[in-house]
Order: sequence, then C-alpha cells, then structure tokens
Amino acid sequence: MNLVKPQKSDFENLEPRRFGDICENENLQYNIFEKQECNEIELLDVEFEYCKFSHICMQAGKLERVTFKDVLFENCDFSNTKFVGTAFIRCEFNNCKLSGSDLAENRFYHVSFLETNASYLNLSMASLENVLFKDSILRNSYFQETKIKNLSFENADLARAQFFKTSLKNVDLSSSKIEEIAIAIEDIKGAVIDQLQAMDLLYLIGVKVK
Repeated sequence: MNLVKPQKSDFENLEPRRFGDICENENLQYNIFEKQECNEIELLDVEFEYCKFSHICMQAGKLERVTFKDVLFENCDFSNTKFVGTAFIRCEFNNCKLSGSDLAENRFYHVSFLETNASYLNLSMASLENVLFKDSILRNSYFQETKIKNLSFENADLARAQFFKTSLKNVDLSSSKIEEIAIAIEDIKGAVIDQLQAMDLLYLIGVKVK
C-alpha cells in the first residue's frame, strides 16, 4: 500500500505545548505535546497540523470535531476515549494504545497503525481510505457498516473481531489471526486468506470438521 505519511522532516523544530492551554476553535501548527497526562479531557473544534504527540496519556476523554493533519502519535494511550466527528488525515500511530476507544463515524485518510493495541476498538460507520494495521491487536474490535477503500492488515490480530455489513472484498487477511471472527459470508466473499484460515470460516457454510 502506498500511504502518504506525515513528513518527519517537518517535525524537527516543534514548539512545546500543553493541552491545558488549548482554546476552543484553535488551529495548532508545528507543536509537540510530550509526556503529559490529561485523562477525561474534552476538546472541541480544534485542528492539529504538523504536530507530534509523544508519551501522552489521554484515557476516557472526549474529542469532538477535532482534525488531525500530518500528525505523529508515538507511545500514546487513548484507551476508552471517544472521538466524535473527528478526521485523521496523513497520520501515524506507533506503539500506541486505543483499547476500547470509540472511533465510530470518523474519517481516516492515509493512516497507519503500527504495533498498536486497539482491542475492543469501535470503527462502526467510519470511513477508512488507505489505512494500514500492521503488527497491531484488534481483538474484539467492531466494524459495522464501515466504508472501506484500500484497507490493509499485516500481521494483525483480528481474533473475535466483528464485521457487520462491511465488505472485505480484496482485503488480504492471510498474515493475520482471524480465530472466532464474526462475519457474514457476503462480507468475507472476495477476501484473501490462506488454507489454514479457511478452517476458521467453515461455520459460515454450516459444516463441521471431524
């Protein structure tokens, strides 16, 4: 997949900022947010552009109508945080935690999740275009009526993930774990799997292996 990534050359001289100083409707550019704990924070109508988040703990927060453009997230914890009307454009999550986060109905465009724990992640009715999950955990994640275009899973853990009215046609699952995945036969049709994975999907046709 040819992802357009944030240009790291633009992150060399960033100005330190703190979340407590952010105002509503603020447009932040070339800032770094580093080693901060801001659990249960609420952000509204904020735009981050050419910013970096490093070692940020933002659990159980709420971000509404927030836009991230060309943003790097490294070693951040967004567990159980709710994102409402949020857009991620050319972003990269590296070694982050998104366990239990609600990302329903949000937009992702050229976004990569690398070595990220996103178990119980909710991506229902989200729009995913040119999105990569690599070496990441998506156990018990939820995809309902999710719009997908150029979605890639590389060595992802999708055990017990649920897909409902979300077509995986042309999506390569062959390097990922799909044990106990919940999916309808019309949604898995056209996906790429290996021979061993086929055993995990036999329940779709109502047969048992003796």
